[in-house]
Amino acid sequence: MRQVKSGDTIKVHYHGKLTDGTTFDSSAGREPLEFEVGAGMMIPGFDSGVLGMEVGEKKTINIPAVEAYGDVQDDLFMEFPVDRFPPDMKPEVGMALNMSNGQGQQFPVVIAEVKEEVVILDGNHPLAGQDLIFDIELMDIAGGSPLIIMP
Repeated sequence: MRQVKSGDTIKVHYHGKLTDGTTFDSSAGREPLEFEVGAGMMIPGFDSGVLGMEVGEKKTINIPAVEAYGDVQDDLFMEFPVDRFPPDMKPEVGMALNMSNGQGQQFPVVIAEVKEEVVILDGNHPLAGQDLIFDIELMDIAGGSPLIIMP
């Protein structure tokens, strides 16, 4: 039976959980997730976790934070003056916002703390610092880009 290797385009159904059992994402009720293995489309632990799987195989992979979304980075916390918020917006802890870097690029942040003069914004990925568990079922191996093309 054919096994997944780097460069293959595959389809998987998955159920992603935190170590406490909380679901953070799932393909249930949707089409399987399709991606090219090793192309950097997935977190490193997911990419390596599917290697060697065969169509129809199910497995659970445990991915440490460093192979998922990385550790929480202190330099991604920033202070933002309260008076720079729109007058009709009341900043609250846990509120998700989009910020602009001044060059037209937007990035998501979450309010981590509200102080009298400033709000502390967290630019880390919401799953940074978390070990993840994925239940995976390999649905299809579509193959990769051929290295040699026959005329």
